[in-house]
Amino acid sequence: MGAQGQGVRLVADNRKARHDYFVDETFEAGLVLTGTEIKSIRAGRVNLRDSHARVERGEVWLYGMHIAPYEHGNRFNHEPDRPRKLLLHRREIDYLAGRVRERGYTLVPLKLYLKGGWAKVELALARGKKSYDKRATIAQREAQRRMAQALRARP
Repeated sequence: MGAQGQGVRLVADNRKARHDYFVDETFEAGLVLTGTEIKSIRAGRVNLRDSHARVERGEVWLYGMHIAPYEHGNRFNHEPDRPRKLLLHRREIDYLAGRVRERGYTLVPLKLYLKGGWAKVELALARGKKSYDKRATIAQREAQRRMAQALRARP
């Protein structure tokens, strides 16, 4: 069954991550949330910019993801920038912990989406880009854009 059958809805996209990092592998992780957090996520009030994940004591935690407080929440509303636990299989956590210990690797969230009613994060194992790598990526994108325009312009 494809993605349409499971009801996948993109809530937030971290476009800056693909600009700042080389993505080697991606993983799907669940999130441990409170009641008002999932309501804010369903309303689309999430920001993934400058967020990252860390493996600590055999668990993966997501830092820096901002979920705006729920508008209709009361005094039990959630803290917007609290660390959130990610749900992964043990072998995935062990694999990620080993790779992150290697030089230059980090865990970066790429997307936050709802899948079958559950909030999921697409987590990337990524290496940081240098400024000259970013310029090369931009130049390559511009060249492809010019080629596509030239092909469209031809009769």
